[in-house]
Amino acid sequence: MSNDKKADFSDVTSTVDSTATVAPKADFSDVTARVDSTAQIAGGQQYTVQKGDSLSRIAKHLLGDANAWRQIFEANRDVLSDPDKIFPGQTLTIPPRQG
Repeated sequence: MSNDKKADFSDVTSTVDSTATVAPKADFSDVTARVDSTAQIAGGQQYTVQKGDSLSRIAKHLLGDANAWRQIFEANRDVLSDPDKIFPGQTLTIPPRQG
């Protein structure tokens, strides 16, 4: 004789208790964003180095004084370690004209 009686789970109950609280949704309605380039902050402009350029040539062309190359070099110390080593494609910050 086989036992064809199926298990009876009709009396089983379950509950889930949690100490977690539901956090309110983040409100980003007051958030604003603004992007400034360092050129705008410094008051200068950006220049991409071309083949044949030198800092003095760039200074003469953009600032009207070849001797202003030092100002360009100082404004770009984060990307230039030697004023004689600039390369086509580099982007330099050109400071505003002095005086």
